[in-house]
Amino acid sequence: MPRGAVSLLIVLVAAGSAVGQNDLPQRLPPRPQPSAEEARARAAELRKAYSRMPAEWPKPTLDEGAEHRELGLLPEVKHPKDNPYSKDKAELGRALFFDGRLSGAGQAACASCHDPDLAWADGRTTSFGHDRKPLKRNAPSVQNVAFASSFFWDGRSDSLEAQAKAVLANPDEMRADEKGVVGRLTQVKGYPPLFEKAFGGGTVTLDRVSQALACFQRTVIGGRSRFDSFLKGKTDALSDAEVRGLHLFRTDARCLHCHNGPTLSDGKFHDIGLSYYKRELEDLGRFRVTSVPADVGAFRTPPLRNVGRTAPYMHNGLFELEGLLRMYNAGGATIRKTDKFKDDPNFPTKSRFLKPLGLNTLDLADLEAFLRSLDEPHQRMRPPAVSLPEGRPQ
Repeated sequence: MPRGAVSLLIVLVAAGSAVGQNDLPQRLPPRPQPSAEEARARAAELRKAYSRMPAEWPKPTLDEGAEHRELGLLPEVKHPKDNPYSKDKAELGRALFFDGRLSGAGQAACASCHDPDLAWADGRTTSFGHDRKPLKRNAPSVQNVAFASSFFWDGRSDSLEAQAKAVLANPDEMRADEKGVVGRLTQVKGYPPLFEKAFGGGTVTLDRVSQALACFQRTVIGGRSRFDSFLKGKTDALSDAEVRGLHLFRTDARCLHCHNGPTLSDGKFHDIGLSYYKRELEDLGRFRVTSVPADVGAFRTPPLRNVGRTAPYMHNGLFELEGLLRMYNAGGATIRKTDKFKDDPNFPTKSRFLKPLGLNTLDLADLEAFLRSLDEPHQRMRPPAVSLPEGRPQ
């Protein structure tokens, strides 16, 4: 699907979405587009307003009852008391993160789906699992997961430690059992000394593996984007288009309703109309965890830092950035409630925060420009020697 080359209707229908022409929300006509001179003047005015501290920025556009969490710099990472940080533990976790021995087939590592060369994601629509099985969901970046309160698109794990164990055990993902993981790692002479340094004992256990992996992932932190420079007082770090996009993000584009705080995510779950309800590719999201009807089709709000480098987007990897913005501009996807579903208590309800926007082409370009200002410099990380196949027992 070419980036930005198709309309919202074609994007959704060609992808097999559960919406059709009659199901789309009523679009608003694009608002008048300013002249080049008017756009420059507006940028100068906004640059002055946003040169202040975030607490003094222009008032955001938020619906009644919406939480106002302002954008800002990333805070200091707080490691949990039951898994405190140590350099040795993080180094062990880094080795394990790149090691295929953690999978039942001995081939797939955490880095297979969360590659530092790909902004800690994998660039695929949805990831491959065990035996190259296509999985149902897109692999999100693990950068800044230290600030998350729930994990997976549906939030079924409440800690990075639990998340690591769940992926290892999942038969469609790593397909590994504790005995196999422990046995394979114990046979590599380099690992027991690393476990000794990290935990005060050389015994390899699955609990220690998950703790080390989580400890390492909490060190994968961003904060080096041009937007961060702007927040630190370098007011020329953003272009005119990016400054206008920042203001749109907080006001007329309504992004701040869900993408807020330092990571640009509220950490909550919202239905944006992409559940494929009662269709072949149905994914009920958070509902599978809670069994609460309001959670049907709801997925965790993804953070937006490094968003320009982590395409494609959404839990199903359906969109590139331009198409995604057009979808939101149209008010999101809507499934029409026909007579077939009139008595269905689980029929999905789209988030009340999604409304047609009526943004013009300059608005959309400015908004995309701002989002790309959140991108981080390319981070390269080589696997430690103990992770490499040469370390396998003969």
